[in-house]
Amino acid sequence: MSAPRFTIALAVALFAAACGGASEPKDKPAGAAKAETAAPAATAAQATGPADAAVQAAIRKALSERIPKMPPIDEISRSPIAGLYEVRFNGAEILYADATGDHVIVQGSIIDTKTRTDLTEQRMEKLLAIDFAQLPLKDALVIKQGTGARKLAVFADPNCGYCKRFERDLAAIKDVTVYTFLLPILGPDSTTKSRAIWCAKDGAKAWRAWMLDGAAPEPAKAGCDTAALDRNLEFGRKHRINGTPAVLFEDGTRKPGAIPGEMLERLLAQASRKS
Repeated sequence: MSAPRFTIALAVALFAAACGGASEPKDKPAGAAKAETAAPAATAAQATGPADAAVQAAIRKALSERIPKMPPIDEISRSPIAGLYEVRFNGAEILYADATGDHVIVQGSIIDTKTRTDLTEQRMEKLLAIDFAQLPLKDALVIKQGTGARKLAVFADPNCGYCKRFERDLAAIKDVTVYTFLLPILGPDSTTKSRAIWCAKDGAKAWRAWMLDGAAPEPAKAGCDTAALDRNLEFGRKHRINGTPAVLFEDGTRKPGAIPGEMLERLLAQASRKS
């Protein structure tokens, strides 16, 4: 998946509820059985869309009654598989349920075998997309490479090994402007290093020196304004950026992890065409 989800905790909660002796399932509501079998086999584009009102009501009722601490459900939609429904909650987390809510899938992906496409991952990318134009660029370190025509945002922790690997590949990319948002999530030393880098005379240079060469930045001077780091952390919480590096392209596409240089070039080209 492109981002961590609530599914593991939810699976544990479901198991605990089952071991505690869940009550026998109630009769299916009127229309539920019909909705479960009426949907014909269809393509992903044909199948998706809001679920029937009766199905939505049945799923909401079953999950709210049977799953401890189930978050409020944001949306219930038809999935590409007939009789299986996508249940979205917490903004960008999903599970799958049948038409009655009697059975759920809390971990796993729907794969289109014809195109070898992970449809669940595609859906998650759409839900987690961030409008590049809305990024608080004033809170980022800026590095211009070549013409800087293409744009890329990276959320990174200075103590993240994968971030250092990614930085090496990123440094070789031509004609891109890189906005690096310091996201110190790996402990107190990450905060200390982030403060030092942000407060350096040339923060971008200090960042690259540390990430590429291991040259530690000078300690931050007293009185340096590091409120940007707090804003970055809040932005990360709001948009569920729970790991680093997290990469955001101009078209809003978001990818986790250290993307290899060749793949990064493809994604940059793709984003440039869409934006």
